[in-house]
Amino acid sequence: MRTTEETQFDANAAEALLRKACEVAHVDPDGIEMLRLGDHAVFRIDGGRIVSRIGRSPDRLMSVRREVAVAEWLVTEDYPAARLVTTAEQPIVVQGHPVTFWEGLANGDAYASTGEMGVLLLQLHELEPPPFLLPSLQPFDKVTQRLRHATMPDPTRVFLQSMADDLATEYDRLQFVLPPGHLHGDFNVGNVLHDAGGQPKVIDLDGFVTGPREWDLMQTAMYYDSFGWHTEAEYADFVAGYGFDVREWSGYTVLRSIRELLMVTWLSQNAGANPRAAEEVEKRVESIRSGGSRRNWAPF
Repeated sequence: MRTTEETQFDANAAEALLRKACEVAHVDPDGIEMLRLGDHAVFRIDGGRIVSRIGRSPDRLMSVRREVAVAEWLVTEDYPAARLVTTAEQPIVVQGHPVTFWEGLANGDAYASTGEMGVLLLQLHELEPPPFLLPSLQPFDKVTQRLRHATMPDPTRVFLQSMADDLATEYDRLQFVLPPGHLHGDFNVGNVLHDAGGQPKVIDLDGFVTGPREWDLMQTAMYYDSFGWHTEAEYADFVAGYGFDVREWSGYTVLRSIRELLMVTWLSQNAGANPRAAEEVEKRVESIRSGGSRRNWAPF
């Protein structure tokens, strides 16, 4: 059964929350444009001068508070990452939903190169740990939560939960080779953008945790070898920038399966309100069931 917050959190509800938060933050809600809807609703305001993120439900509040702390820490480290707008103390909480406001980067999605991504990720991992505790990586927590609330056929839900249970057992047996430490948690090309001056900056900081560094390398590797979203040359640039190819590690296929499961359950959050998302979820699940190619997975 879905909670009230999950049921009501669609594009219209998120925009209404944003407008109330704008009043508190003294931000002019001019030219609101939704960018995406997932764990957060993300909006561009005033032609991209400000970006706002609204948590899907009140249980996101703790992670958003951590995101604010991480952003403030990265400022002290002079690390190139998203910066908070300083018009009000953040996060702002509206009807239980955490809302944050960030300085916009370049208009549109000006993605960093994979070479820049590798260098930035290495620099991030080489920073001294933050002066506050980060939670440990728990890859399956979001899976369980999403499956509980998602709109999907019962056989699909049962299959994905069984997959999660099997992968959790395999995950506990993995032998990681890189030293553990703080992680971005969701490091991929969509979360490294150029600013107006052409400099790459890391965004979406709410997933910071501690754990195996291999986790932060996975999405770029998968986007290359599973989905074909990066070219061979682009992936080589990423490996050169970071200095390690996670595909050569023995546990790569297990983490790849976990990441695929997360991609499916992330999208399932929108399946009830978006027929295209529901169709894509079923397509992805069928390719996992059959061991088929992931090359026809559509980006969302």
